[in-house]
Amino acid sequence: MTKLEEIKEILKQKNASLVVAYQDGTIKEYYNNRIIDLVSILKENKEALKGSIVADKVIGKVATSVMVVAGVKEIYAKTLSKIAIPVLENAKIQYSYGVLVDYIKNNAQTGMCPMENKYQDEMDINKIYEDMVK
Repeated sequence: MTKLEEIKEILKQKNASLVVAYQDGTIKEYYNNRIIDLVSILKENKEALKGSIVADKVIGKVATSVMVVAGVKEIYAKTLSKIAIPVLENAKIQYSYGVLVDYIKNNAQTGMCPMENKYQDEMDINKIYEDMVK
């Protein structure tokens, strides 16, 4: 079983929101919604995600931008936003997904996630990263 398969299984079995296989071999699960855990990891150590493999329930453009700038090498999203794909492809990051959606929905499921909406046309992923990981 590959590391990606292993963390995908943990994501599913433990109903985690995020599972990270760190470069040192450590695997850790997280349970907060949205990008709270990603931001917390990076605020503690900006280098923490370099070379890591990530499995996440929902990944939009903002989370993708943060992961790319942070140095994640491979990503799986149970649900992936179409507007995140150009960010991944420009960075040449391996990715896979379960379901591809036009955009990430807000918590009420009535429209676009506010962060996805705010940054949907932003081309500078470093700006998105800096805005999120202040």
